[in-house]
Parts: sequence; structure tokens; C-alpha cells
Amino acid sequence: MLDVLIAGAGVVGCAVARELSRYALDVAVLEREEDVGAGTSKANSAIIHAGFDAEPGTLKARFNVEGCARMGALSQELDIPFRRNGSLVVALTEEDLPKLAELKARGEANGVPELRILSGDEARRMEPALSEHIAAALYAPTAGIVCPFELTQALAENACVNGVLFHMNTRVEQIEAIDGGYRVRSDRGTFDAKVVVNCAGLYSDEIHNQLCDEKLHIVPRRGEYMLLDRKAGALADKTIFQCPGKLGKGVLVTPTVHGNLMIGPTAEDIDDREATCTTAEGLAKAASTASLSVPELPLKQVITSFAGLRAHLDGSAHDFRIGESRPGYFEAAGVESPGLTAAPAIGAYLAGEIAVHLNARIKPDFVATRRVVRPRELDFASRQALIRENPAYGNIICRCEQVSEGEILDAIRRPLGARSLDGVKRRTRAGMGRCQAGFCSARVMELLRRELGADFEVTKCGPGSPMTVKDGKER
Repeated sequence: MLDVLIAGAGVVGCAVARELSRYALDVAVLEREEDVGAGTSKANSAIIHAGFDAEPGTLKARFNVEGCARMGALSQELDIPFRRNGSLVVALTEEDLPKLAELKARGEANGVPELRILSGDEARRMEPALSEHIAAALYAPTAGIVCPFELTQALAENACVNGVLFHMNTRVEQIEAIDGGYRVRSDRGTFDAKVVVNCAGLYSDEIHNQLCDEKLHIVPRRGEYMLLDRKAGALADKTIFQCPGKLGKGVLVTPTVHGNLMIGPTAEDIDDREATCTTAEGLAKAASTASLSVPELPLKQVITSFAGLRAHLDGSAHDFRIGESRPGYFEAAGVESPGLTAAPAIGAYLAGEIAVHLNARIKPDFVATRRVVRPRELDFASRQALIRENPAYGNIICRCEQVSEGEILDAIRRPLGARSLDGVKRRTRAGMGRCQAGFCSARVMELLRRELGADFEVTKCGPGSPMTVKDGKER
């Protein structure tokens, strides 16, 4: 019997796994997709919220502020891109000014430091691309931007190095209480565990409702985004929000840690938990709404669009559901925005509660750090020395993003290594540039087959998305 079984390998599940790997426990993670972070965690705004949105006293407020504070040290430990670029919430009209004051007061009650309200002119001096009609802005210097792919992968890899087992392409189908714990039936076998942690995102209500009398209902909330080329990245330095509405924080304009510019998300409640398609109407709405804040958006430089689904908990008073819902059953349900920010704090909290429940002891040999080779971040001399040591780092596979063969091989060989084109893309950015994988896909496929076997069936994103057939020929 396992000590702990975690359902879901999104950013929250991986954060719980990483924190539990500090303890002498037998931990496993079940994930329905072929890779970690392949659901909500891969399609979001990639920002670290300061913590002024949530109502004081809520779990959202607590874990948002704690998660934001943790992110700097965590990014150093796990070697992930992160920058505290700060954020602005802009008042588009004089009528929005009381909302800014309310957000500032809320943030101060939550413990967010250094908040201040700027005049429209002060905000434009900080961000010259802002509309001349903006009356004022709330400035939060502790807000940041992060790579959500690398954060989730780093948490999972570090957990794996410390002994956590990950079972990919494994869907939870049934869960029931048994003597001493729980029995989880999946499409790939049965697992018994003393403790179960539900981090299943959009499907967390399905697991919860099999065990608890109080029923939950997750509503998928779709948000559509546009990503612009790096040439547009200098347009904004801060993350620029508009005053929030009833469906969320509104459409934002933000730089990314990789130098692009991103616009979105829209907010639309839907029924289909797999409907990650974009729509012409949604993208047009994102563009038109964003242009109210930043009127000269270079939309001809859009290189891709995407949609993500947030797990909104119906009737939840806009709060997360975190903790032990019945003996030995812990959950993180309804973790929508600011879930990416809150994930490290949620992971630490749940792991601590589970450790007490199981009377677990800290491992003396826990490995807290992780390092990734990124040649393009090195100075010329260091990069040349690296290439002399391993010429694969000098063979560029993805021209747009300057990703080398060595980095792709590292991504395949690392713990929980890439097993698909998207897996390589999310670990290395090969295929994320201006040509959107038009040049490098075939070469990445060759490397996957070379590393994993000539008969390995390369897919875009796991089962159901084949790029090759069994004889190795491209479709």
C-alpha cells in the first residue's frame, strides 16, 4: 500500500508531490495526460499575482500572498525563469477610481507590500504605451512573470529525483474507502493508498463526489489568448490589468519571461471540459478589450493563439477548497486564478498536513535543487567552452528560439523526460518561435526516435495525436 497517492500532475499536484518528497514516504502520482502540466497548467497567463484581488480571510488570499513570496527562492532552487516585473491595474474611466482604492485596501489587508495608486501621468511614465484616457493605476511591485511549463516540470522532476513515482496516461476511474485508506481504480490498474490527494483540476469534482456527501460542481471557464512575436515584447514591461469584473481579472497585456507579449484571457463559462479551441469571436474580443489599455497593439505580430480552461468551483463564494475533506482524503479543488501563484504554498500546506496525519519524518538526503543547461543564456566564452565539451550544444535545431540538439537531448533524458513534440517544446521552447515549429518539427522527431528507439511512435501530445506510424514514416 502506498503512503500517498496524488491524482493529477498539474502545477498544484506537482507542488504537493515535491513537498511530500521531503519526507520518508512512498508517494505516487496518477496523471491522465501523457505529460505533467498538460491541462490548465499549460494554458494560462503565466503571471505571479501580488495578492490584492482575493477577499481578505479567504484561502485564495492566503495562498496567493504566500505563493508570491515563495517564488523568488523557488525559482533559484529549481532553476526556472522568473522576474518580478510588477503589475498595474488601470482605471479606464473616473468611475473606476473607487475600485482601485478598494483593491489597494484589500491588498493591504492581505499583507501585500508596497501597493500605491498612481495618477494617469505617473502610470504612463512607467508604461508609455498606456492609453491617454487612463485616469489612474494601482501599482504592485511584487507581482511577477514565470514560465508555467518549466515551473510545473521542475516541481515534478525534483519530486521524481527524490523518489516520487509518476504514472502518465493513467486516468482515475473509481475511488472508494477501504480499511486503512483508499482504493483507486484506473484504466491502468488499481492502487491502494493510506492517503489520497485530489489535484485533478477540471475533474476534481468527479473524484470528490465519489467520497463526500457534499457534492461539488466544477464549471470550465474558457479563456482565449494571443501570443505576439518577441519584436512586440518591449511594448510593455509591467503586467497591465484592467479593473476586474464578475468573471475574473479581465483582459491583460503582459510580457513573458521569454520576451514575447501576451494578450488575454477572455472569460466564458462552458460545459465541455475539453473545449480548448479558440474562436474568432473570442480572439477579437481579447484584442479589442486589451486595446482599451494599450491602444497601439501590433496585432500583425501575433504568432499563435490558444485557449485554456480554468476550474471554477460553482457556488464556492469565489474561493479555493483546500484541505482534508474526510479522514485521509485531502483535496485542492476549484483552484482557478491565482492558482499558478498559489501552487507552491498550497503544496507546502497540504504536504505538512499529510505529514502530520501519517506521522512522517523528514528525509536527511532530500535534494532541493535542479539545474538546466541553457547555452543561449551564457556569455560567448562560456558557450564556446560548453560546445567544445559537447558539440551537440552547437547544433541548432530550432532557429527561431536558438535551441540546440544538446538541450533537446537533455529534455528527453531528464527525469520525466519529453516523450512527444509538445513535451520537447514545453521543456526547451523548440517550436515556440515565429515559425511555430515549421522548420524544426522533423528534426525533433528524429531526435525522439534516435533516443527512444526506431519503432517509437512520435506523437504531438500523446495517444491520439500520432506524427509517425510504426515503420517510422511521417503521416
